[in-house]
Amino acid sequence: MKRGFLTVLLSVLAGGLTAYAVVKASEPETTAGTTIVKDASGQEVEYRTVNLAETDYPDFTYAAETAVEAVVYVEVTVQSQSRSVDPFEFFFGFGNGYGFGQPREQRGSGSGVIIRPDGYIVTNNHVVSGATKIQVTLNNNDQYEATVVGTDPATDVAIIKVDATGLPCLPMGDSDQLRLGEWVLAIGSPLGAQLRSTITAGIVSAKGRSMPDNSGEFKIESFIQTDAAVNPGNSGGALVNKKGELVGINTAIVSQTGAYSGYSFAVPVNIVKRVAQDLMDFGSVKRAVLGISMGNVDKKFADEMKLSSVSGVYINEVLKGSAAEKAGLQKNDVIIAIDGQKVTDGSSVQAKVSGYRPGDKATITYIRDGKTQEAKVVFQASDSQVNGEATADGGTVFYGATLKAADAETLKALGLKSGVEIVSLGSGKMAEAGAKVGSVITFVNDTPVAKPEEVVAKAKKASRAIYLEGVDKNGRSFYFGFGK
Repeated sequence: MKRGFLTVLLSVLAGGLTAYAVVKASEPETTAGTTIVKDASGQEVEYRTVNLAETDYPDFTYAAETAVEAVVYVEVTVQSQSRSVDPFEFFFGFGNGYGFGQPREQRGSGSGVIIRPDGYIVTNNHVVSGATKIQVTLNNNDQYEATVVGTDPATDVAIIKVDATGLPCLPMGDSDQLRLGEWVLAIGSPLGAQLRSTITAGIVSAKGRSMPDNSGEFKIESFIQTDAAVNPGNSGGALVNKKGELVGINTAIVSQTGAYSGYSFAVPVNIVKRVAQDLMDFGSVKRAVLGISMGNVDKKFADEMKLSSVSGVYINEVLKGSAAEKAGLQKNDVIIAIDGQKVTDGSSVQAKVSGYRPGDKATITYIRDGKTQEAKVVFQASDSQVNGEATADGGTVFYGATLKAADAETLKALGLKSGVEIVSLGSGKMAEAGAKVGSVITFVNDTPVAKPEEVVAKAKKASRAIYLEGVDKNGRSFYFGFGK
């Protein structure tokens, strides 16, 4: 009986093994994590298979619940002046065409992120620009009046402060370590107070993005692009990784309707860190400049210069007396790395340079005549550019601003005979004094001016201070001054 039982058991095992072998032989060939099958044409195609168990889905609860406490609702009040028709021109045929009505208040809103427990909050410059009153509401509904510590139009970053201590704040991450496809959260107050502390999720769609800008202002743009839903009111809010670290400040959307349509952009936190620290320490950004105009390498340029790859930026012009000239860089040199970090386009060069302060040193890796070389550069301050120096687009440098003679259309719109327009504004004494892009300077130290060269000449003759008068792009008169 024992022998018979063993015989039956062995027969069952043999049959089972045979059946298993037949089934496995009929299945597609597999390797670890992949499946190989044949398509309609008979070609073998490899597919990667992923089994999504409950634990495979991303868990945002920690990041969301932690970060939302440090994101605030920002409400601003701006004084504006309504325009009306000039009655002298209407009845008598002379005048400037415009009169001014009573001042009126306009309200706007955005978001902000607490970055220090003693009340320092980072937001966008465009959220608080021109504000006469700023009110901040925390996630727990506490409200505070805020003051502007400093703004930086070039990166659209601003720092405001409330009089409070022990506030929840967000730790800053490293935006350079973000990977394409990585999950991120956008936290802010889209469309006003009713949707405060809204959290949306998306992935990093692209890095180093720049956007078309026709304002004439100097911009440093190397945006993180995501598909997290962002709408007006999210500006200044937090872009957070799964660890709950701040990796960007939500700034803009690209949309034909003005509402979210799939793309949103954030200033990388590595840029925000530098700008925020300078604004808190000095009230303005101590920005380094290399002193070049540049263009992205394309296939045509690569073929002409016999480059092995279509990557990097070529130098179109080297400004006289600049850090680049002193380092020996020349026109048509192709910059491929700064301090060992690869640069692929103009925005990545701007982002990298913006991380340095005046006086900092860096190694520029570049290609000249097909050979890879290095140059040691000592960055200069933006204000160290020589006043009166010509820019690549035909403007004139003046204390961090770029000036051009106002054209006939601008003069007519403002009712002026002559003047000098501020066409862009970087960090420097002009920005610190309150200059605005689009304003027209009409007098320097009580002397009328019509050309940028006259502005520079009058400023050079000033013994101690420079006083500027003019009209801003909204027709309001301005007057400000600063020391030489």
